[in-house]
Amino acid sequence: MRHGLVCLGVVLLTGFSISTAQQQEKQEKSKENAAAPAAPTAVAATTDAAKPAAAAERKNPVKATPEGIAVVKKIYGYDCAMCHGAAGDGKGDVAASMNLTLKDWRDSAALAGISDGDMFDIIVKGKGKMIGEGDRLPTEKAWNMVHYVRSLAKGHGGAEKDVAPKS
Repeated sequence: MRHGLVCLGVVLLTGFSISTAQQQEKQEKSKENAAAPAAPTAVAATTDAAKPAAAAERKNPVKATPEGIAVVKKIYGYDCAMCHGAAGDGKGDVAASMNLTLKDWRDSAALAGISDGDMFDIIVKGKGKMIGEGDRLPTEKAWNMVHYVRSLAKGHGGAEKDVAPKS
């Protein structure tokens, strides 16, 4: 039984590593293919500066429902908990093995400075060593994941009560 679990862990870590390498390779290729302007213009500077602000101001368009939370809670369990911990405490097995220090989402202060739009972008695009869900997670489910993560800070872990969106 233990041997099987160890093998499963190795397979998961290998898959995670391959996926990370592929995503980094894609990012490097897209950076190489992007044409850099000779001199930045005022319009380009304004547009670039507006992008982070736009994400921060974006509100969650999906209403929090018990059904939506239940669906993404399952996804969180097999796709996120390995790093972020089953309870959202940031103490998942993979995070520990990679010596990562992740935020404890059960603490509302850890999420206080993160808007719904920013959290959505992190879930979809990734951040640091975290690979984003990209096209694997439909937009509606990504927004529901924002509700689920916020519900962890409320101590409900996805319970139907008090899952109203927070901006």
